[in-house]
Amino acid sequence: MQATQLNTTRDLASGCLVEIIELKWLLRGHGIDLHVERLQTDPEYARRMLARAAALPSASPRAAATRLQRCLHL
Repeated sequence: MQATQLNTTRDLASGCLVEIIELKWLLRGHGIDLHVERLQTDPEYARRMLARAAALPSASPRAAATRLQRCLHL
């Protein structure tokens, strides 16, 4: 990933920190570990984690994933 793209991803993700932490703890309750720094710097990892959250039977992590997806513009 180029430095400019990486900086843009970090800047966008840092504005979504509350949403990231919310999803991290909701996923933890389902036995899924979310790596905050990786989510902030790796768009593919972010997409995979959002997809995992969206596939859960519980509405709370699905809703949190939707909010984070909007925040990250993914």
